[in-house]
Amino acid sequence: MDVEQKDTDANGPSVVDRYYTRWYRADLKGKPCEDHCILQHSNRLCVITLADTHPILQEGRTIKSINYQISDGCSRLNNKVSGKSKRGGQFLTDFAPLCRITCTDETEYTIYSCIRGRLLEVNECLLETPALLLEKPSTDGYIAVILPKFEESKIITENLLSREEFESLVSKRTVAQSPPPSS
Repeated sequence: MDVEQKDTDANGPSVVDRYYTRWYRADLKGKPCEDHCILQHSNRLCVITLADTHPILQEGRTIKSINYQISDGCSRLNNKVSGKSKRGGQFLTDFAPLCRITCTDETEYTIYSCIRGRLLEVNECLLETPALLLEKPSTDGYIAVILPKFEESKIITENLLSREEFESLVSKRTVAQSPPPSS
């Protein structure tokens, strides 16, 4: 293979960019920069990940633990789905907690579903290798996979930000956080 061919392949869109549409939920539950990213596939599946701007990814933190036990009676790990219509999966609302992530500095973050739908799976690999969340947040470090109801699949993005809207919001944040120019 010649050098020009390699460059073309290296600069092509990633699998995520090729097959998924990125949607965002910013400042979840009023907490600044706690942004989530929802990767929506054309088959309706939505993969919940952390946005690049989330404090866990921004501040060079180390993850101590990830806990899918939401309350005494509810663990996302007990989610059992079967059959073509994915029966048995836990139904989630927009703000249903998916997991709690504790960093080594004892800061705790709750990750939410961001959309309504049936929980198909949680990423159990994160329990053994939490660093995946930091190293590959959009791929191997995803949080969960959710399937919205068919009739809601077109409207679930109404409360979400497009990539352009999210980038605009983040740039305004950056301007607001930068110190005023000295005179």
